[in-house]
Amino acid sequence: MKRCLPNWLLVTLMVALLSVGWTTPAWAATAEAIITDTEDSHVVGVAELEDTEPGLAIEVSFLDGPEGTHGFHIHENDSCADGGKAAGGHYNPAGVKHGYLLEDGFENAHAGDLGNVEISSDGEGVYSALIPGLSLTNGQYSVGDLAFILHAQPDDFGQPTGNAGDRAACGVIELD
Repeated sequence: MKRCLPNWLLVTLMVALLSVGWTTPAWAATAEAIITDTEDSHVVGVAELEDTEPGLAIEVSFLDGPEGTHGFHIHENDSCADGGKAAGGHYNPAGVKHGYLLEDGFENAHAGDLGNVEISSDGEGVYSALIPGLSLTNGQYSVGDLAFILHAQPDDFGQPTGNAGDRAACGVIELD
C-alpha cells in the first residue's frame, strides 16, 4: 500500500518553511550574454552563467571570434553602445589594482579581471571558470546586468588595465 502525506499536512509544512525564511538557494540564479562584434554586431560567442554554491560558473563558447589571444573582462555597465565604450571600465567595486582574479583574488585584482581567452583560426574558443565570491545577484561582487568585453589584444596584467587594447566584442549579462 502506497503511503502519502495528507494535503493539509503538506500545506502546513510549506507555510512553516516559508515563515522561517526558506527560499530558493541564492546560488540558483542563471544568466546569458550574447557577445557580438563591436563593429558589425555579428554574434561571436555565447556566455552561460550560473550561481552555484562554490561560486559563479562562467562558460563562454566563441564561435566566430577574431583569431588570437584576447583579454576578457567584465565591465561596469550594462551597455555595449558606442563600440563597447558604454560598458565603462573594468568592474572594480573594491577600487583595487588590475590583475588576474583567479590567481590574485579580490584584494589584488578587479572583480572583472578574467584573464585571457585563446581563439583559433576558425574563430572558436572556450572560456571556462568557477569563481568563488562572484555572483549574479548577491553580495559585493554581483555581476548580473554588467557587460563582458573581449579585447583586441592579450591582457598583459600591466597597470592600470592590462594593455589589452580596443573592444573587439561585447555582451550584456542578462539575468534569466
